[in-house]
Amino acid sequence: MKPYLLALGAGLLVGIIYSLLNVRSPAPPVVALIGLLGILAGEQIVPIAKRVLAGERLSIGWLKSECGEHLFGALPARSAEKQAERNDAGSKPS
Repeated sequence: MKPYLLALGAGLLVGIIYSLLNVRSPAPPVVALIGLLGILAGEQIVPIAKRVLAGERLSIGWLKSECGEHLFGALPARSAEKQAERNDAGSKPS
């Protein structure tokens, strides 16, 4: 229930900002898509900033694992393949 309330709160905040900017919903498709892209990119700034402030290096692998799937989404087939790879890797002797 908590994620839904947080989503509702974020939506209300965005609605207030839209109102202050005199943008009415539903926004034109391009404006809406650019706004969503900004939201998704903005969500990735916090984990990247935390890592940089902690003095850790950013690697392509970390960016792909932490940001890539969230930003671009994972297709069901890809998720099934990843799960199968994890299962195979876990069952192989070291």
